Amino acid sequence: MKVSCLQENLAKGLSIVGRAVSSRSTLPVLSNVLLATDGDRLKLSANNFELGINCWVGAKVEQPGAITVPARLLADFVNSLPPERIDMDLEESTQTLNLRCARFESNIKGIDAQEFPAVVSATDDDVAIKLDPESLRTMIKQVVFAAATDESRPVFTGVLLQFDGDTLTMAAADGFRLSVRTTPLNKSVADSLEDAGLVGNGAKPPSLIIPARALMELSRVSGDQEQPIDLIVTPQRRQILFHLQDIELVSQLIEGDFPDYRRIIPPGHTTRSVVDTASFLKAVKISHLFARDSANIVRLEISPSGDELMNGRITLVATSAELGDNVAEIDASIEGQAIEVAFNAKYLIDVLSIIDSPQFALETSTSSSPGVFRTIGDDKFTHVIMPMHIQGR
Repeated sequence: MKVSCLQENLAKGLSIVGRAVSSRSTLPVLSNVLLATDGDRLKLSANNFELGINCWVGAKVEQPGAITVPARLLADFVNSLPPERIDMDLEESTQTLNLRCARFESNIKGIDAQEFPAVVSATDDDVAIKLDPESLRTMIKQVVFAAATDESRPVFTGVLLQFDGDTLTMAAADGFRLSVRTTPLNKSVADSLEDAGLVGNGAKPPSLIIPARALMELSRVSGDQEQPIDLIVTPQRRQILFHLQDIELVSQLIEGDFPDYRRIIPPGHTTRSVVDTASFLKAVKISHLFARDSANIVRLEISPSGDELMNGRITLVATSAELGDNVAEIDASIEGQAIEVAFNAKYLIDVLSIIDSPQFALETSTSSSPGVFRTIGDDKFTHVIMPMHIQGR
């Protein structure tokens, strides 16, 4: 293999695939990144058996070939080089990669490319579902944070993707909160869904469960993507592939049944409060300073009043036995009955931080019922938080 490319292009490619490099595998080759020529481009691949990423960078290929080298060493070395051309030459007999850039030269010992587990790549025969990248990033941002991190319940560490007619729904839950986002699909997607076998035959829409980490990486690597992202499901429905311009991300799917999230969302409410998002977020962050030493409990006292323009207020109360207490008042437009309910401050901060609208609605029923958060002017997002027990009640 003899190939040349620009330092900045190689550094960017290594940063993209680096998140799929395994750091704790018993297979040394999984700690490496694959460098392989592919036409007039250089292909970079990383694979940890759960997540795989392919990335292509422009290059001048004089002699084809492939090698795997330690990912961390290569990335650190390339990032330290000046922004000039890097020449790479593989000595096949010793599996050593020689790199030259400006007045720097190194030899990195690698492992034969044939020992590297190949990352699935898209083909012309694959049936692709095209998704708008901006809408997809918004969905991921508003859902993925609610997935569980506890590996004892694998289904909850994933995000549900459900196709229902011309609508795509994402949902994530960790047992204490639920986040749901829907988005309309292009009408032409319907045929692709049928061809890909993702159209349900019964009442239950077809669904996939994707690891939350994979979607977070997809959001990260698709930041510059403007063209539609192709979603491809392997025939055995064990892997999902996202095809972007010069990047492919492949993830294992999680087997199991995701709970019916519709049953978690309360069908009605007795109190509805419309609140300024930024003001409420600031008040919760201040309350959290006191609440974090007392199980993150923040008490919300929701009180309607007779003012027609801003008919009520929400009082936030956080108490710490050792540090003291904090009380904050926020004006709100409230319909319904007065109520007192407690939530985890961290969960409140998480959801308020991803709400894009200036105002949101909080729907409550009783102190022991879930609170439902909705964006004003956008009915595509719903978030549910389970209440916390208020001592003495």
